[in-house]
Amino acid sequence: MTHRIHALPSQLINQIAAGEVVERPASVIKELVENSLDAGATLVDVDVAQGGIKRMRVRDDGLGISRDDLALALSRHATSKVTSLEDLEGIRSMGFRGEALPSIASVSRLTLMSRERGVDQAWRLDGDAVDPAPVAHPEGTTVDVQDLFYNTPARRKFLKTEKTEFRHLELVLRRLALARFDVAFKLQHNGKLVFSTPKADGVQKREARIAELLGQNFIDNSLRFEHEAAGLYLSGWIGLPAFSRSQADMQHFFVNGRMVRDKLVTHAIRQAYQDVLYHGRHPAYVLYLELAPQLVDANVHPTKHEVRFREGRLVHDYLFRTLHQVLADARPEGAVAPLDAAPPVTSAGVSGIAVTPGMAAAPAVKESAESYQSAFHWQMPAATASSRSTQRQPPAPVPENGEIPPLGFALAQLHGVYILAQNAAGLVVVDMHAAHERITYERLKQSLEGQGIRSQPLLVPVSVKVSPREVQLAMDSRDLLQNLGLEIDQLDKDTLVIRALPTLLEGADAESLVRDLLADLVTHGSSERIRQAMNEVLSTVACHGSVRANRRLAIEEMNALLRDIENTERSGQCNHGRPTWTQLSMTELDKLFMRGR
Repeated sequence: MTHRIHALPSQLINQIAAGEVVERPASVIKELVENSLDAGATLVDVDVAQGGIKRMRVRDDGLGISRDDLALALSRHATSKVTSLEDLEGIRSMGFRGEALPSIASVSRLTLMSRERGVDQAWRLDGDAVDPAPVAHPEGTTVDVQDLFYNTPARRKFLKTEKTEFRHLELVLRRLALARFDVAFKLQHNGKLVFSTPKADGVQKREARIAELLGQNFIDNSLRFEHEAAGLYLSGWIGLPAFSRSQADMQHFFVNGRMVRDKLVTHAIRQAYQDVLYHGRHPAYVLYLELAPQLVDANVHPTKHEVRFREGRLVHDYLFRTLHQVLADARPEGAVAPLDAAPPVTSAGVSGIAVTPGMAAAPAVKESAESYQSAFHWQMPAATASSRSTQRQPPAPVPENGEIPPLGFALAQLHGVYILAQNAAGLVVVDMHAAHERITYERLKQSLEGQGIRSQPLLVPVSVKVSPREVQLAMDSRDLLQNLGLEIDQLDKDTLVIRALPTLLEGADAESLVRDLLADLVTHGSSERIRQAMNEVLSTVACHGSVRANRRLAIEEMNALLRDIENTERSGQCNHGRPTWTQLSMTELDKLFMRGR
């Protein structure tokens, strides 16, 4: 039996396309709202019923569609946004495929109403109609979608409950509202207002919108910054490590105003948090990356969630270094670095924290944990707990200029674990071991950077079977690997030999390390595997070399530790991601005792 090739009916073609573009009501809202944004809307009003399954109506005040273009707007591959290959390679609009409206119309009962700006008459076109009909409508466009998947019951069965579908829909609209501060958004569900946010001009109004969409707690626990380099501009808010989440549910990344989910981006951000995030936790952020449209390809998938950067390694390194520096520069408000500190590697203006240069170089790394103690700004007391407890602690010093440092001055030590200090805001509680551990760790890392990474030849070189592509990659990256203390040669077209490892990683699984490193280079164009492994060693050393619980400290020693916290990168968290100090304001303390009621 022969099978003849035949052309598919247009309705079936659109329904096939709908399988890629229209997954659920949330997909419809994304496509329709993005069309509104492309039309220059300053107000987007979304009204849905039964989670969007029964009805979705999107109304905007954009440019509108002319009578002659209404039918064309519902036809496949018809768009006003792309006319040539040059346009496709420099896309600035949210949509450009011309698939969304015909795809949605093929699986629902769709009505399109629109009135062009400056035109008196509005027109209406039902999805199955041929000619538009006059209608009363303000300037702009309304798309009314009812009974989604009514004619494709198999697709309708895959929809979840009304509550679940609305949750997805609401999340999409909240993300779109985060992307465009210049547009007002309104969402109603089953006749009830869910949220309404006006246009947000200026930082205060933008933070007010973010607080409404993500919660005030995010704004209270995030760092705002802006940074530009190499033709890339990154801005936004990143959550403090202590504000980490159990799920990756508060991660919003936008490229040229388009919300994306990208593995390269996620990997770079995760790396920036690697030294400060508690195990198994996820960072929270709202970030905006802007670059030339020619440097990013949004034409990867019909949903346009994925993008491809033409200079992936550049983008990855830029994201990592910028966010890594912003997190490193986070200090208690008002803290400053030592006068002899070196300038920062990158600059970033951060709201609510002091952006300060890095610490001056620390003393050289020694072989044992005990030898690090001599490098500290303050010394461990030699007296025992019992002899210390009989001595009266001196009062907190009064600064000559009347200014109180960000973490204030020490008052006492609690159970040999916490330092209690008084600052201008109220009470500061410090976990002395966690804080000292971070200080020690950061100085060890700086010392290592100053010395360079030393390598140790292996008594027995280790051969590793890899792909020919990985062999070539390793050979192309020999200089980079040698700078990391790793010496690798090629034995065969699919075999590498490891001749030396970094001294600090003596006894490590050399084969696994190299395989993981090459996998990173293949996927992301860069790798921090070796530095991560070395940092783990330094972290262990710092932990063992730091002040332990139940050690009594004099007031001067406590104050020295407070000053070191203020001047140390990433000092808000220990090496394991736990907070090192917390602030209790006078207002919070008054609430505990019901004062002022």
